[in-house]
Amino acid sequence: MTAAYTLYAKPGFTATTIERLCSEARISNRAFYECFGGREELLQALHERCVEESLSVVAKALEEAPNTLDGRVKAGIRAYIEFTTADWRRARIMHVEVRRSGDVLTLSRQRAVAAFARLVEEASADFPLGTGMNRRLVALGVIGALQELLIEWLLSEDQPDIDELVTVAVHIFNRSLGAG
Repeated sequence: MTAAYTLYAKPGFTATTIERLCSEARISNRAFYECFGGREELLQALHERCVEESLSVVAKALEEAPNTLDGRVKAGIRAYIEFTTADWRRARIMHVEVRRSGDVLTLSRQRAVAAFARLVEEASADFPLGTGMNRRLVALGVIGALQELLIEWLLSEDQPDIDELVTVAVHIFNRSLGAG
């Protein structure tokens, strides 16, 4: 898992062979296949672990946040961005390699987006949205915006500052959810 965490982040999932994984991990191919059905299954396990850890960090931040929409938005966004970017490999697996893997992680990615959408919906449930607005669709939209900001952070030559990412994401969430 540790070898894959690094190799799947760079050079990336598509460039990482079973042989390279096994060589880096100092295990035999047979030992690998005793644990995983293939490199896709290993990527899914890594992605799901990253998502679970992120969900846990965000949920804790939301529990401790002030009971205002703006307070919840700021706490949740900051917790997610800081946790995700604390290890570039985690950010890369969650936001770049999950897409580059093609259909391999489509279901895993959809489950992750749905879980984060539920967090956004629950955190904003006590606060009114604009008339006719579907809270789930708004949650999906702001999550997509946050993902694109993190992809920009990962791939940009002129990498935005983490505080700037947080400020922009909070602005998008607040405007979308009707806060501040």
